[in-house]
Parts: sequence; C-alpha cells; structure tokens
Amino acid sequence: MNLTLSSKIIGQGKPLCILHGFLGMSDNWKTLGTSYSENGFEVHLIDQRNHGRSFHSKDFNYDFLAEDLMTYLKFHKIDSTLLIGHSMGGKTAMQFACSYPNKVKKLIVADIAPKYYPPHHSYIIDALNKIDVENLVSRTDADEQLKKYIPDFGTRQFLLKNLYRTDDKKLRFRFNLPVLSGKMEEVGENISSTDRFDGPTLFLKGDRSEYVVENDIQEIKKHFPKASLETISDAGHWLHAENPEQFLEKSLIFLNS
Repeated sequence: MNLTLSSKIIGQGKPLCILHGFLGMSDNWKTLGTSYSENGFEVHLIDQRNHGRSFHSKDFNYDFLAEDLMTYLKFHKIDSTLLIGHSMGGKTAMQFACSYPNKVKKLIVADIAPKYYPPHHSYIIDALNKIDVENLVSRTDADEQLKKYIPDFGTRQFLLKNLYRTDDKKLRFRFNLPVLSGKMEEVGENISSTDRFDGPTLFLKGDRSEYVVENDIQEIKKHFPKASLETISDAGHWLHAENPEQFLEKSLIFLNS
C-alpha cells in the first residue's frame, strides 16, 4: 500500500500545503489553490488519509494525520512549508506545527480552535450510511436518497463531490465511511494541553460561524503565542468557499508579510 498522501501540485515558488476538512478532499481548494499559485507559491493540495485519493487505514487521529504530512514533506523533499488547514485540516495543521515546529514557516488555521468539539456530524454520517451504494445508478439518485436526511443543498453537493466510478463502473464514495463512522470522537479531539508553536500564526473565522468564539482567544494564545485572529465577513464555517476573495486577500497579506 502506498502510504504517501495523494496531492495536486500547482505552480512554482515557496511551498504551501493546504489541508481540507472532514469528508472533504483536495478538490475543495482547487480554485483558491490556483490563485495562490498565481501569487508565487508552489501549492500542494493534499488529500488526508481516508479521504480523496489517499490511502485508507483503520488508524485515524491527529497524531497519525500529522505524521502523514511529515512523510509527505520528506517524500517531496520539502524542508519547511507554509501551511493552511480548514476545520479537521486545521486541527491536523495545529498538531503538525506543534509536533514539528521547524517544518512550518507560517500557519493559517481556518475556522477551528484548539479545543474539544463534541461529535456534531452524526446526522451526516447516518445519512451516508443509509444510501444504498450497491444499487446507485447516478449522482442524482444519490442526491435523492440524501435529500431525505440532509435538506441543505450545499452540504449534499459537498458530499456528492466524493462520488466516483470504479473500474467496473460502480459508483462509490472516495472517503472511508466505515472507519470515519467509527472515529467521530477523534475528529473533535483537541491537541495536547502542552502543545505549543511559537511561529507566526493566523486564525481566520467566518463572521456567521460559531466554531471560534471570543472565549477561545485565551486558549489559542496559550498554544500559539504569536497568533492573530481575523474575521471573514459574509461567511460561515466554509469561509474559504463562501468568501474566497477576502480569504485570499487576508491570507496573502499574512503569508507575504
């Protein structure tokens, strides 16, 4: 089994690794990734384990995910990187920066804080597990089945991006649903209470999101003493997709400073 993470690499320049969120994949960042590449970065859009085109494994927590990124950097001969992570990817990015501080030049964490989050994706996992995957004929068919449990169109579209046709023409999801279903607690886990990264760090939050609140600032500063927090307007948890222009602008100012 190939244990090097799958990725799409765009552009040339300073290495910039981007980590997607839970049930996402590198494709979610394609548009922004292209914009970063046009601004002088070699962008690595990475699929984390059990997601996208990367390997599946029963082992799944932030230590494993951080170790995966270390293996990836060694494989691509990247000495140190700029790093962006959203949601679950933000937790991986935080863990990686604390575990391997000399490998991270600057860190951007998108709409997640260093704290424990109770499992809150259960209804999505339940809905996905109710899909009759064996008899799926089309994406529309999958959408019709999901609609009974997930009324939000945007959430369904995000999940259905993961559908692909196998060599024998069957429709399957790219994420490892059996393992992720059993590891919901791990997704909400926090980094260790003693973890710390002293490098430049930017936390970006959506103004309509409740993932990062005022009370989190003290905890953020404990782990990331040089952190600053900025808000993306007209955006919820999917801030990079809901207001990509402002996300790009604020992140570029930080990355280039």
